[in-house]
Amino acid sequence: MGGSGDPPEGTPEAAPGGDEDEYRSVVFDESFVRAARLQEFSAQERLDDHAPAVRRRQPLHRGLSRQALILVLLVALAFGTAIYMGVRNPYESPVAELAPEPLRITVIPLAPQSAVPGAIDPEQLFEHSPAAQFSIGAEGIALPATRRTAHFSDSQVVSALTAAKDYIVESSLYPEVLAGREIRAVRVMLDPDQLDQFDASFDSPAADGRHAPTGWLVRFDPAHAQLADDRIRVRGTLRAAETDSSTLEVVADHTFVYALRPTGAGEQAKASLFTVRRELHFTFDLDDLRMHQVRLVVSYVQAGPLSCAEDSVGYLRPLLAGQTAKAGGPAGTDPFATGSATALCGSLAAGAQPKV
Repeated sequence: MGGSGDPPEGTPEAAPGGDEDEYRSVVFDESFVRAARLQEFSAQERLDDHAPAVRRRQPLHRGLSRQALILVLLVALAFGTAIYMGVRNPYESPVAELAPEPLRITVIPLAPQSAVPGAIDPEQLFEHSPAAQFSIGAEGIALPATRRTAHFSDSQVVSALTAAKDYIVESSLYPEVLAGREIRAVRVMLDPDQLDQFDASFDSPAADGRHAPTGWLVRFDPAHAQLADDRIRVRGTLRAAETDSSTLEVVADHTFVYALRPTGAGEQAKASLFTVRRELHFTFDLDDLRMHQVRLVVSYVQAGPLSCAEDSVGYLRPLLAGQTAKAGGPAGTDPFATGSATALCGSLAAGAQPKV
């Protein structure tokens, strides 16, 4: 007898020594007998039933071992978890990113109430205008003292202010941009989300509050006017504030005063002053700060002397020395003041012109 008929407790151990070792393999203990598949009938059973001398016993039924039971439970648990995860995703689907708000543009031409003052020497005009004490060029775009916000460090605030200043310099002071020959210097500083709107503004200018090139930058009609002095006078402010945990806002409010002459005229032609006040609102997220780029969300521009009847969307076409225009509004608007004009065309206050 062998195989599954072996005693479950194993072969019994006999005491060492003696002749018993020789018969050790044929000694049957009680557990061996119980485990046997064949069982001899008793004498009475054989006499009563005329049965064979032996009968086959049903194998003992044993329960699963503890290890097997644990394995089965683990497999069932893993299978159930897989089904649950397939039905209910524990991770929330990402919220679709909202399309960025387009730049809102307002350009208000300011018409002079009398003939535009002129002088051969641009410096004389500056000295007798409100711009006499202005700084020259980028020096007039000074960074303010900075302080960290709740979610942005000092260096991040400085980075936002610096990017805003660089954009203002490129879009308001760069000679190639002012002459209408260059836009790339401004374009490369914009958040990529705004490039389509920027390109559309120059491909198809429109006075719709979204696609006026003069909202993105300052440029004069090259067939009409040119700089008489590249020392542009500038004064204004920059301020930064946190709008939420992921966004910094920078508001820039600057007044620029340009000396202009008719295109192609020599230095003996009279120059005149042209004033542009730009209030620009920028926003910055972490990507913008890292890439040193800006998102321009509001551009509010007052510019004069201009004729209200003149299209100022694609280019600025200033009224030059000695030229006049009908006033475009009920009251004078001073671009040197801190208030905001409310009309689509205003009158340039007499005090904003040089007294020569």
